[in-house]
Amino acid sequence: MNGDAAKGRELVAAVGCGTCHAIPGVPGANGIVGPPLNTFAKRTYIAGMIPNEPTVLVAWVRDAPSLSQRTAMPQLPISYQEAVHIAAYLYTLRK
Repeated sequence: MNGDAAKGRELVAAVGCGTCHAIPGVPGANGIVGPPLNTFAKRTYIAGMIPNEPTVLVAWVRDAPSLSQRTAMPQLPISYQEAVHIAAYLYTLRK
C-alpha cells in the first residue's frame, strides 16, 4: 500500500476529520468527540479493539461502522486510494 502522507493530511482537512478529532498538523482540527490522533502510529488497536494494521486502517477510515457497529465514526465518502493516503498520514503521527 503506497499512500502519500501529504495528500492524506489534505484529505483529513477536506473531509472534516478535525470536527471530531484533534489532529496535529491540521489547522482547526481540535474536535473532542473522538480520540486525539497525535500518537496514532504508536497505537496497537484502532478504537481500542481492532488491530492497527494498514489494510484494516484503510477499511476503518472508509467505513468504520462495517467493522464496529458501536462506533460513532461515520462511513466516509472517500475512495479506497484516498483512504490509503489518509492512513499514510495517520502513520506519521507519533508524538
